[in-house]
Amino acid sequence: MSVELMVWREPEPITRDLARKAYLAAKKDAPGGTLPPYAGELPGKLTAYAGEHVLVTMDLESMDELSGRVFAVAGAHDLVCYDPQRDLVHNPGPRGAYAGMQLHTGDGMIVTDPDLGLVHDALATLSAQNPFVALVNFGRHFMQVSPESGGYELEYKEGGTLHRTLVPDLAEIQRSFGEYARDERGFLNRLIWSS
Repeated sequence: MSVELMVWREPEPITRDLARKAYLAAKKDAPGGTLPPYAGELPGKLTAYAGEHVLVTMDLESMDELSGRVFAVAGAHDLVCYDPQRDLVHNPGPRGAYAGMQLHTGDGMIVTDPDLGLVHDALATLSAQNPFVALVNFGRHFMQVSPESGGYELEYKEGGTLHRTLVPDLAEIQRSFGEYARDERGFLNRLIWSS
């Protein structure tokens, strides 16, 4: 079984809906054209489509490793990357405040320096198939969330202390992750934590 990612250039960040439409429109056209210069850095089987859309095909077993490389190349060249399996779009920005921050999901996605829209949308995929989402700044601090009965268990660790709280709604989780990624700490005062 194979999986796909598609990369291309957009003048500004786009939504998942627009990325999905662009992907489906490109796939309706017959493959053809020449691969853009950055394509030589992409792993997997590459197919060019109109508008410099590049389809990256890889096998399921290597998806986690190769998709991380595709995300890195897309970020380095300010490209949009659409993941149709997860229905997530990776935009060139805006990014969080921490260089090297990683987004980890329970379904195997790892993205270094994720854009804030991706962080927001990845949280909406929490499920039995994706049992956690974490933002990690190695050696400094992290934030992680898992679905629980009655809401979401949110964890925040900094300075050796792990704080936990139960949050009833996804919107608050998305808000807290956004604050954390931007190096804001409003969630520490707004939520009730136990250590």
